[in-house]
Amino acid sequence: MTKIIPENKARQGRWGWHGLRILIAALLLAFAAWGIAEIYGEATKTPATEQGSAPSG
Repeated sequence: MTKIIPENKARQGRWGWHGLRILIAALLLAFAAWGIAEIYGEATKTPATEQGSAPSG
């Protein structure tokens, strides 16, 4: 005999608010890491005038 199970009980689970919070937190952490990498890259970049070229003259 086939057992009839309602759709909402047959599912593995729902995302709900918990899953949404995790996705938003991961997105914010990714933006923070990107921002830190941008700041670090700008701080370590040497200007074009200080690359060791001797002034001619």
